[in-house]
Amino acid sequence: MRKYFYLCITYLCPENFLIMLLFSPEEWADYELIDTGGFEKLERFGDFVLARPEPKAVWEKSLPAKEWNSLIHTRFTTGAGFGKSGKEDSGNWHFIKKMPEQWAIAYSRKGLNMRMRLGLTAFKHVGVFPEQAPNWDYIYSSVKALNVPQPKVLNLFAYTGGASLAAKAAGADVAHLDSVRQVVTWARANMELSGLDNIRWVVEDALRFVKREAKRGNIYQGIMLDPPAYGHGTDGEKWKLDECLLEMLQHCRQILAPENSFLILNLYSNGFSALVADTITRGVFGKAKEQEYGELFLQDCFEKRLSLSVFARFKR
Repeated sequence: MRKYFYLCITYLCPENFLIMLLFSPEEWADYELIDTGGFEKLERFGDFVLARPEPKAVWEKSLPAKEWNSLIHTRFTTGAGFGKSGKEDSGNWHFIKKMPEQWAIAYSRKGLNMRMRLGLTAFKHVGVFPEQAPNWDYIYSSVKALNVPQPKVLNLFAYTGGASLAAKAAGADVAHLDSVRQVVTWARANMELSGLDNIRWVVEDALRFVKREAKRGNIYQGIMLDPPAYGHGTDGEKWKLDECLLEMLQHCRQILAPENSFLILNLYSNGFSALVADTITRGVFGKAKEQEYGELFLQDCFEKRLSLSVFARFKR
């Protein structure tokens, strides 16, 4: 998949301006966004083509329906009930062509080599968010650049572990945390598929863990956070992004090394912009040596751009 990189410049005054970065995956043989529109996206993961709901694809499809249907191996349709809307999260896969329910894809770029197992879940996800590939590249290069022997890296809300694998492949001592045991097991399988080992697995509420690490005086050279809009910890702790994010970052400040360190905050919530992510990280951590913010997007074969998450990240 080709990479598209843009700089959006908003002038505040003749002497000052802000730059927002836009990133999309580069040269990924095992992933392709074929078409988007009509609140759906058509994607190829390895040898298999999936059609999934996409609320942000508000435009028209470029391919005719007949051609879409001729490409699809399986299509996800929403059904009653799990999410806040009761419509967008849960549903069923409908097979059109024969394919396995689990398979693997590879990601290789500039020394970073990973393999990830994919699977068809009841909530339309498949175990990887392809737009995160630029963050994996950033993590890999950031760990490599740290002037610290085997730097400690913490991945919070870590899901199936793409960011953990990138950090481990670069030589970090990685702690991977998620409150859902099944996805931690999935991440372990991805580690083994990638030929890596010795990631520390933590099944716990993220905020509670970070508070405890701060009390213990543990320090990390890298922290990655990809918090959901809503969630629950292992003991039913409630996570609400707009209420908990500031406190989470304040505790992360206590465990992030003041020098030779980096942090990535990724947000999927539609209510948060890249400027919000940048402003809150600057407010908590202060001015960094290198700081940037922007959006992660995917571009289909017809040059329609699908914005999927915002990020702020820095090195110091």
